[in-house]
Amino acid sequence: MEEKRTKLYVFTGFLGAGKTTVLSRILQESKEEKIGVIQNEFGKLGIDGEILKHNDIQMVEINRGSIFCSCLKLQFVQALSEMAQYEFDKLFVESSGLGDPSNVEEILKASEMVSGRSYDFRGVICFVDSVNFLSQLEDLETVHRQLKHCHLAVITKTDLVSEEEVQNLCKVIRTINPVCKIVESANRDLDITVLEEDLLLYQWAEGEETTNTEETKPKTLFMELESEVEEEGLRSFLEEIAPSLYRAKGFVQFKGKGWNQVDLVGKKIDLQKTDALEKGQLVFISKIGAAVIKEIFAVWAKYNDTEMKLRN
Repeated sequence: MEEKRTKLYVFTGFLGAGKTTVLSRILQESKEEKIGVIQNEFGKLGIDGEILKHNDIQMVEINRGSIFCSCLKLQFVQALSEMAQYEFDKLFVESSGLGDPSNVEEILKASEMVSGRSYDFRGVICFVDSVNFLSQLEDLETVHRQLKHCHLAVITKTDLVSEEEVQNLCKVIRTINPVCKIVESANRDLDITVLEEDLLLYQWAEGEETTNTEETKPKTLFMELESEVEEEGLRSFLEEIAPSLYRAKGFVQFKGKGWNQVDLVGKKIDLQKTDALEKGQLVFISKIGAAVIKEIFAVWAKYNDTEMKLRN
């Protein structure tokens, strides 16, 4: 009898492109299947892991770096090896927004050697933020690599831009990856039937050494808030600090308004109601290295009188 192989999907895409949102939808719509998730955060705190929690989903979190980097690659191989024993129908790997998946096939081969089991690798799916992608592409080689090594590009947030902007984005995608399949996602939704296609038909680039290294790893910090904050004060803080960050996200309790999930991508601040937590937490990924620490303290004190703690 032929061994059942778990279908493996790797999600990439820069910070805030919508990977977690779409994955959450997929999990909700796939309740009849046995599914596993390996979730990778660049910061110390597993913010996205909190969002993805489902009682019937087996999930492993790997934090504090990229799973494609030598600093965490062995942990990723071990997680893949352990998950292979569960015989899932599908396993989703949500990599960090700063992850460069150029070496993903090398990692899958290492996992097979360790566990003795192979995955039915279904492809790399890159989420492309239609609002912020072009500016992100100018900043980081990682964004270029994510698209270069994908089999399917999902253009997200198309409800927030014009059709002309989407068509222009498609042209840019084609200059980087001439063959990947391209689909659009509006209002945080995706037609998941695309996952049943043979995405490996859209292979373009050969594997290569990842750009993720200890030397290129951005500075990450997290803030703890023991009490409520004013929404206006937090917004003003995030708006001023935004140019120095790749991303900020977490959970806070607003005075008189309850708990909210906070997401800063580019200049856009997104707030969503969420379940109560023990304390507020925010993760920051810095564009300017450790210099952001002094700036965070100064800007926080300018708009907020709530005490906070900042940690590495």
